Amino acid sequence: MSILINKETRVLVQGITGREGRFHTEQMQAYGTKVVAGVTPGKGGRDALGVPVYDTVKEAVADHEVDASIIFVPAAAAADAALEAAYAGVQLVVLITEGIPTLDMVAAVKEIKDLGVRLIGGNCPGLISAEEAKLGIMPGHVFKKGRVGLISRSGTLTYEAAAALSESGLGTTTTVGIGGDPIIGTTFKDLLPLFKDDPDTDAVVVIGEIGGSDEEEAAAWIKENMEKPVVGFIGGRSAPKGKRMGHAGAIIMGDVGTPESKLKAFAEANIPVADTIDEIVELVRKQLK
Repeated sequence: MSILINKETRVLVQGITGREGRFHTEQMQAYGTKVVAGVTPGKGGRDALGVPVYDTVKEAVADHEVDASIIFVPAAAAADAALEAAYAGVQLVVLITEGIPTLDMVAAVKEIKDLGVRLIGGNCPGLISAEEAKLGIMPGHVFKKGRVGLISRSGTLTYEAAAALSESGLGTTTTVGIGGDPIIGTTFKDLLPLFKDDPDTDAVVVIGEIGGSDEEEAAAWIKENMEKPVVGFIGGRSAPKGKRMGHAGAIIMGDVGTPESKLKAFAEANIPVADTIDEIVELVRKQLK
């Protein structure tokens, strides 16, 4: 099995006629994802990549059953695009766009959660259920179906970890890139219960980084609720305090978001932490014995 998406998931692409939207829609279709429609305001009535294009999400969902939407819309309009999908009844919204104004995201995330809709992102690579469906910009060829759930704040580390798990024969069930911005729609803690309940996921890898408290909150939840083995990785451990490293959320302020606080939380939850990508595989193997 998998979580959130599978080969039956029907997908709407917001911004399908733009350069990024068109390119990644082609990649998703090639992977086997069921893209049923697209939305670009002002271009309704056209076709793009074999699917109809609509002016609004409301019009698209009136004609098609839509399970999820993925957004390739410029930053200034991205939060509104996510809200449009949520208010149209789409239950899973994946927001790829980076550079979205923080205040826009604060308001949008709260409103979308109040509607009972799951938002992944922004500034994320999306998610992929190996050999079933891809809803994002991840390189599909590195994901092989297997036993490990993967959640990550870092796009590049996600791909490296997935490739290592694939090459080792462990493979992945579903991989979710939650995004590295300070305000995101879905956290580690939100996804862990789904992996806990997935019968095909035997272990979970959590790839965090400095900044924020998401990893500490996830560790606390794991300590109290998770029976399946979890392996951790923390990126940016050598970053100086007060200096952003990569993602907008990867900044240490005082004692919050430090490598030490995250490693301590993982240790208290008996989560082994890898120092390298290859060690992730070694630790997962040990945990599954």
